[in-house]
Amino acid sequence: MSVGIEAMNLYAGSTRLDVRTLFEARGLDLDRFANLMMRGKSVALPWEDAVTHAANAAKPLIDRLPPSERDRIEMVITATESGLDFGKSLATYVHAHLGLRRSCRLFEIKQACYGGTAALQMAASWVASGVSPGAKALVIATDAARPAIRLSYMEPSQGTGAVAMLVGDRPDVLALDLGASGTCSYEVMDTFRPRPDEETGDADLSLLSYLECLVHAYRAYAERVEGTDLRTTFDHLAFHTPFGGMIRGAHRKLLRGEGARGEEIERDFERRVLPSMRFNVEIGNLYSASLYAALAALVDGLAGSALPARVGLFSYGSGCASEFFSGTIPGRASEVIAPMRIGDALASRAPISMSQYERILEATAALPFGTEDGEPDAQGLEALYEQTFARRPLLRLRGIRRFHREYEWGR
Repeated sequence: MSVGIEAMNLYAGSTRLDVRTLFEARGLDLDRFANLMMRGKSVALPWEDAVTHAANAAKPLIDRLPPSERDRIEMVITATESGLDFGKSLATYVHAHLGLRRSCRLFEIKQACYGGTAALQMAASWVASGVSPGAKALVIATDAARPAIRLSYMEPSQGTGAVAMLVGDRPDVLALDLGASGTCSYEVMDTFRPRPDEETGDADLSLLSYLECLVHAYRAYAERVEGTDLRTTFDHLAFHTPFGGMIRGAHRKLLRGEGARGEEIERDFERRVLPSMRFNVEIGNLYSASLYAALAALVDGLAGSALPARVGLFSYGSGCASEFFSGTIPGRASEVIAPMRIGDALASRAPISMSQYERILEATAALPFGTEDGEPDAQGLEALYEQTFARRPLLRLRGIRRFHREYEWGR
């Protein structure tokens, strides 16, 4: 049985902050700007959160399904490190606002940025089991950066958004190589979110942990999949992408381990890795959705004789868990993803100033995890709301009443 991603969409918010502008405003060392390889970052507005991101990513996929196929969605999994309740999963809100049938399993997965892959592998295994022939799972990796980090080099790389994936037995976007994977996991405190308003950690330790996991997860993959050759087995490579410069270094380390050097590594990076980074460098770190933003960019940019293509994928989540796995991008994959017009959506985000950015952070911080009653504070952001959300079919947070988050669709 062929199993994998039948359709996918990326939602990365409605606003964009120029990363160089942020560097200059924060007084950060511009010598480090080029290595970051980031151009823009998406910023969540006060009426956006991980639920609205998830629903806004998934709705275009659901709307394109005929009723008979929509009713075959029997599982909704959200993956996030931006949860809004210690018990209630985001999947319950998303399921309700997408109007899906009640005969669904609903749950959430948390393992930092690896959560999206854990959810995808669980959904694919369930489909492959054949316990409900023809059934589909909706997997949504969704995250929003905590707004408390300032005056650090983590801030420019923080993004916000979601990737929704429909998983089933007609994988027109990515046919997974079932069972072809290598994992590496151990306990480490590299980056973490110990409080509702704090995202912190040791950036150097996180980089070292990422690199160690990449090497060992790939080796585990190669030991399991006979005949694997890093240079020739994969037409493309896609990585969890906290920031572009990190992926350049990770790719270099992986290739050096296979004996490659110098210009060969740089040419390989430009040919097999850079095409997958097109969206990430304009969005920032999407956490559990980061790898799948890279996959979306890769698929969106391939066509014609470039397909089908085999892709090796690396997923890393702090704390830590990681996996190297693979799949084939079928011949019509770019046609399937093209109607989502992801590139156009990213290009149409409203540019924001530093003063608007600071106001957004202030308003977002006023509705933290655990808020019992409140409404999004749009004061000073009215024009931005009119530009980005008014009269658009996007889900937004209306308010919180006795801890219950209330949402509504725009028209």
